Amino acid sequence: MPGDLVSADRAGLRTGEVAERAGVNIQTLRYYERRGLLSEPVRSNGGHRLYPPDTVALLSVIKAAQRLGFTLDEVAELLDAGRRRHPGADLRQRAIDKIVEVDAKIADLTAIRNTLAEVVDARCDSLTHCTCADCPIPFLTIGTADRPGGDPA
Repeated sequence: MPGDLVSADRAGLRTGEVAERAGVNIQTLRYYERRGLLSEPVRSNGGHRLYPPDTVALLSVIKAAQRLGFTLDEVAELLDAGRRRHPGADLRQRAIDKIVEVDAKIADLTAIRNTLAEVVDARCDSLTHCTCADCPIPFLTIGTADRPGGDPA
């Protein structure tokens, strides 16, 4: 039972051991506990948190899911779904949705990169007083109509 005192013969891994093996800091463990990603560990007779050995593997799964772009809320939902007696296709659908999200980010980043390359090619020298003939940054004209002489704000 969470929070119960246990004898040394049933001891699990202490907080520092889990953190070191999983490559996370102790505050991360406690934060994941508060978020419900990790179950509250049992306590030793001395009051130390004792985690089951599979906690390290669970932390690896959480970190891997984060590297794939899942938020901690999404990870928590996926873990909950996986703990059900008959898990659904939650991971597959969420992966499909995440691919769509990643593709949109890639498109945005590609557009940003292309515009930056145009800035370099046009030899733009100032964000507010650019002297290049055909500046590729579209927002340079914003606010110029309201200023005397058309100077940017």
